[in-house]
Amino acid sequence: MNKNPQGPNSDKAIRDAQNQRKPKNAKSTILRLLRTMMQDRALFALAIALSITGNLLGLLGPRLAGEAIDAIGADGVILWDTVIAKCALMLVSYAASAALSYALTMLMIHISRGVVYRMRGQAFDNLMRLPVSYYDTHPSGDIISRISYDIDTVNASLSNDIVQILSTLVTVFGSLGFMISISPRLLLVFCVTVPLSLYAARRRATVTKPLFRARSRKLGELNGFVEEQLSGLTTLRAYCREDAAVEKFDAINEEAVVAYYNSEYQGSVVGPLVNFINNLSLALVSVFGALLFCAGQMSIGAISSFVLYSRRFSGPINEAANVFGEMQSALAAAERVFAMIDEPAEPADAEAAQPIGDVQGHVQLDHVTFGYEEGKPILKDFTADVRPGRMIAVVGPTGAGKTTLISLLMRFYEAQEGSIRVDGKPLDAVTRDSLRAAYAMVLQDTWLFHGTVYENLRYGSEHATREQVIAAAKAAHADSFIRRLPQGYDTVLTDDGANISKGQKQLLTIARAMLLESRMVILDEATSNVDTRVEKLIQKAMRELMAGKTCFVIAHRLSTIESADEILVIDHGEIVERGTHASLMQQKGFYYGMYRAQFE
Repeated sequence: MNKNPQGPNSDKAIRDAQNQRKPKNAKSTILRLLRTMMQDRALFALAIALSITGNLLGLLGPRLAGEAIDAIGADGVILWDTVIAKCALMLVSYAASAALSYALTMLMIHISRGVVYRMRGQAFDNLMRLPVSYYDTHPSGDIISRISYDIDTVNASLSNDIVQILSTLVTVFGSLGFMISISPRLLLVFCVTVPLSLYAARRRATVTKPLFRARSRKLGELNGFVEEQLSGLTTLRAYCREDAAVEKFDAINEEAVVAYYNSEYQGSVVGPLVNFINNLSLALVSVFGALLFCAGQMSIGAISSFVLYSRRFSGPINEAANVFGEMQSALAAAERVFAMIDEPAEPADAEAAQPIGDVQGHVQLDHVTFGYEEGKPILKDFTADVRPGRMIAVVGPTGAGKTTLISLLMRFYEAQEGSIRVDGKPLDAVTRDSLRAAYAMVLQDTWLFHGTVYENLRYGSEHATREQVIAAAKAAHADSFIRRLPQGYDTVLTDDGANISKGQKQLLTIARAMLLESRMVILDEATSNVDTRVEKLIQKAMRELMAGKTCFVIAHRLSTIESADEILVIDHGEIVERGTHASLMQQKGFYYGMYRAQFE
């Protein structure tokens, strides 16, 4: 790993980040965050009131300090009553200011918690409504990074940086008002130093904005890689690819570290630079204040108060510059979250669309053509007429378009040419929810959530009784192994069912599908993870339970579909053969070659 983040890799990373497009509109991101905060407008108004009151109380201190100093006469006579009174008032004002600042911090934590809760809720809500194509083109690690790390970054900024900004605004303008009341002429010093500070901060912003965007992107890529490697850890070890995975992780990790370093390094330059300019202003105030004192136009107390106010005036600007980098990071993170929230959801059903109603299971595909990329069709002029209650098998080489066909049937994607009808109704004439509810699906990639076996089996069939659940498990030949688990049906499955075998997970998903009151069934390599003996038993049980239901079966193991009513053989997106197992074997064509290749 490169140990020098400022070496060639760093320079390249900076250039690459700066070449990335800047936020579409930082102002709109800020306004959107404020609108989200304004949903708690009463609390936000209280926060503003606390900030103004607390900081103004704190600003009374320098004025009182100057009056206490002036209470010491030039002849050495000290007006002790005045000094004590002013010091007592300073103590009260500072104590009250500290108490209000604490209350403001607690209040902003409460407000930011509500904002983050709503943002994360909106993001997840939209994730549930996005089309499947979004997940096909966005790494899950990047999605998780947005809904966790990016929102946490926004949370930290709202909790801390917003308080800082509010305090800065009140302190700067309050100090400005007090300084004007003391000596307008001495205030001219800041006409030079403040523009310099703002110019320096603005110049650094052009560098830091793209760097923080790059940091969020690289962290998303890192999360995605780690999740990918952990999910395939068994395969990784089986192929002895541990060292290769570590090397690739080191490369991605280096890019993430360099991006993180560059953003933090460039962001941290602003603070010292602005601090230097502020110290310069303090020196100028001291020099010109001394000249005014010598001219008899200012008292020592007034100069002391002005110097203290100048520190209050320039200090918050310096502190704001220090949190400027954090704000840039938060804006970049918020923009990524809002971009995900604004992703267009799956198109709404047509206004005239109706629930599919009493499904019979008659599926017709009429000259269907579809491709994920324009000009590269996966399915070509696909035509099939599937009668109710028939078991249709779809076979073919890898990449032939079998899974794409299932995505079209479920309307995860829309056919680009031709039409698909269920019971004579075009898919766009029925609601998506009712269409998808008409299917029960068992996929090769099993999915189980953290919960009991019983809860997993009832997923999608919440009204099923325990007796019905057990009956389905018995039909799927899962009941015997379930009862051998530590708590039987109440055993908690963790980490996508990591505490049971793949074959057992497949049996559970088959039992879950059996519980659905669906008239159509899709099996995508549904028995790929069970042994031959159990496979035969499941086929028999499912054949009995699915009597009268339309069943689509995608299979590579051709022995599982010998009893299908019709077999569609697909190659390069086209149906090259169709018929029963016996008729296709007699033809000695494409299917015959596939079958012989498997068994001979």
